[in-house]
Amino acid sequence: MKSKRESLQVIYDILKAIQIGKTKPTHIMYKANLSHQMLEQYLNELISKGFITETKNPKGKTYSLTAKGSGYLKEYKLITGFMESYGLD
Repeated sequence: MKSKRESLQVIYDILKAIQIGKTKPTHIMYKANLSHQMLEQYLNELISKGFITETKNPKGKTYSLTAKGSGYLKEYKLITGFMESYGLD
């Protein structure tokens, strides 16, 4: 049985969902498999750390990836690939 996802994996899942372009919160919530409350906490943290940007418009909010967020996705893949190659996953 798999254990709960770690924070780094949740952040990766959120950023991966946003990677496509301007993404609505509901889409992120379903793609990252999070509750609304957890999603809000992670989104606020990612905005404050500069991984994503929030855009408000009459139809609601959308989120976009920043260069820092794109860098995280690349580095995360590199690290997990390294761990898997050495059987550390």
